[in-house]
Amino acid sequence: MTEELKKKLTPMQYHVTQENGTEPPFQNEYDAHFEEGIYVDVISGKPLFSSRDKYDAGCGWPAFTRPIEKMEVTEHFDTSFGMRRVEVRSKEADAHLGHVFEDGPEEEGGLRYCINSAALRFIPVDELEAEGYGAYVALFKDDAR
Repeated sequence: MTEELKKKLTPMQYHVTQENGTEPPFQNEYDAHFEEGIYVDVISGKPLFSSRDKYDAGCGWPAFTRPIEKMEVTEHFDTSFGMRRVEVRSKEADAHLGHVFEDGPEEEGGLRYCINSAALRFIPVDELEAEGYGAYVALFKDDAR
């Protein structure tokens, strides 16, 4: 599987998802990206985050207040680099996504999912049906959330 992933992923995607790496802040694909759509796991394609839950946290990486489906992400205590953090991984692919912090917008629950762009693939709302994610179009109706 490792060689297969090395062929499928860019070196940065592999580093982030398989080696628990971190891409450079402010120099990644989705930090300043605010088009409507969903962000899926770059490996499994499982839907993870919605642009409706994305906000500019000023941290240099995409920030979300919540996952689309809580069960699609797992959380793990992380003491790497002498820090005490909660790592977020995709459930199906067990890929490193980033970390979750308790300094997000209070009115949205107070969480900030700080996620590496390299762990994600973006599907614009107008391509959801064609890409097989039609069930998620409802997230973008005016009365959703």
